[in-house]
Amino acid sequence: MNQKLMTEDLQQKLDKLKDYIKNLGSLAVGFSAGVDSTFLLTVAHEVLGDRALAVTTVDAALPKRELKEAKEFCEQRGIRHVVCVVDPLKIEEYRKNSPDRCYFCKRSFFSEIQKVAKENGIEYVAEGSNMDDLGDYRPGLKAVSELKIQSPLREAGLYKADIRTISKAMGLPTWSKPAYACLASRFVYGEEITEEKLHMIDKAEQFLIENGFYEERVRMHGNLARIEVPAKDISRLAEKGMREAVYEKFKEIGFLYVTLDIGGYRMGSMNATLKDKA
Repeated sequence: MNQKLMTEDLQQKLDKLKDYIKNLGSLAVGFSAGVDSTFLLTVAHEVLGDRALAVTTVDAALPKRELKEAKEFCEQRGIRHVVCVVDPLKIEEYRKNSPDRCYFCKRSFFSEIQKVAKENGIEYVAEGSNMDDLGDYRPGLKAVSELKIQSPLREAGLYKADIRTISKAMGLPTWSKPAYACLASRFVYGEEITEEKLHMIDKAEQFLIENGFYEERVRMHGNLARIEVPAKDISRLAEKGMREAVYEKFKEIGFLYVTLDIGGYRMGSMNATLKDKA
């Protein structure tokens, strides 16, 4: 632990988190290999040892690179890890991409994680939302509440910036990892989600990542791909060589039109349509 990065306030929050997890006794963490769940799992394993279990739910909306990172992290740390396959596409409300799609997805995923936890003698299940997640439209948190899933990071009052700072102090590789949301969040509400479309988005985003755009989103509007990257990366993406390469690759993947959003990358941009209707 790099104590130079730890303020008194952060140390207090970390201690509160450890105490909360210790009192649970055993915990299965829904593990996506993102910033929040990696931090939560690490602390849970430190406090509970083998009474902490990582559970990764796999579906068409999870990029292969994320599953690979989840497996490697647990193997390197000696953390018990269970991978289970789920298919939210069987749920009509999810497939039709209603505004509360995330509720049905989370309910499906965490119901499965609860089964895995019970099979492994684990009493509680936890997810990795933090205090910042309370400020956006998050129907998935309703499912978390209904299923009585634990939210230790929120219980400890931790924000995303706190988690990144403590993760850096702990030497976790995810401390600077860009924020990630499942591929289903790339669709405009009301557009049907299919496995084929999810694979198209996955391939398109992987191409951008391989070309150095690590913080990006490819939003799908029918046969149009709307690319979001941070403002500082817009000029590089718009350069002739890169622009042509992206266009050709996206056409090869199956998009008819390819656009660059000059507003830049922003989390939850698809929720703007809901706010407009509010």
